[in-house]
Amino acid sequence: MNIQKYMAFVKAVEYGSFTRAAEALNYTQSGISRMIKDLELEWGMSLLERGRAGISLTSDGLQLLPQLRRICNEHEILMRQVEDLHDMQSGIIRIGTFSSVATHWLPNMIKFFKKDYPNIDFELLLGDYTEIENWIIEGRVDFGFLRLPTKAELETIFLEQDRLLVVIPRDHPLADCDKFPISELLHSPFMLLEKGAKAEISEIFEKHQISPLVHFTTWDDYAIMSMVENGLGISILPELILHRIPYQVIAKELEVPAFRNIGLAMREQRLLSLAAKSFLEYLPFRKRE
Repeated sequence: MNIQKYMAFVKAVEYGSFTRAAEALNYTQSGISRMIKDLELEWGMSLLERGRAGISLTSDGLQLLPQLRRICNEHEILMRQVEDLHDMQSGIIRIGTFSSVATHWLPNMIKFFKKDYPNIDFELLLGDYTEIENWIIEGRVDFGFLRLPTKAELETIFLEQDRLLVVIPRDHPLADCDKFPISELLHSPFMLLEKGAKAEISEIFEKHQISPLVHFTTWDDYAIMSMVENGLGISILPELILHRIPYQVIAKELEVPAFRNIGLAMREQRLLSLAAKSFLEYLPFRKRE
């Protein structure tokens, strides 16, 4: 068994490119291509279609991919255990996260962790909830910050309840109100912070049976705030992202308070590397779900 060939194939599929797979695995592009070609010759089948638009799986490749992913993931777990025997003198922690956690929680956590373990490196992947879930399941990251609840097969740690606040321009007619009326969400263009599967903001609309005039949808918190500042509409954003912002906007609690539960998710905590397990001790909050 040649694990390098398996990893070359899995990474090429993951990135959709021989070049990017080569960068991730520290090989040349021709080296990745050659390893996959050797695998195809060894097994007597075509695994990837190669074309101008990039690479795509053949039907045989699609059937073999899950098992090859599992083999590569088990190999990574083995290598982490070997690293653990070297007493955390080196290693990497891979984290899936969304922007507000990456901006306001992780820098401080990593700062204190690096003081104790200076030779451990980090790789942060930013995405939406669905992408982060998939990265965890596929083994692309060690663990990820998510909105809870998440998929049942993941082990989770509850961290914090984060309020969802209405964000309005400073000259909005309700700038001085105590709490923002739900019905008023219908009277201004709405900037929706969502991507992919429905998230907490759409759930607020469904709960109260309202349909705001959504003029703009994105997963970029700061683009939303800039548009609100410029009077293009209003939005609902998590309180966590509203700390230390450079925009002239006002945040108001809804008349019926809304929240999201932020947590950490992983496949199994017992399978984490020693470095990843140690990093969990630096979490700002720890409550077992």
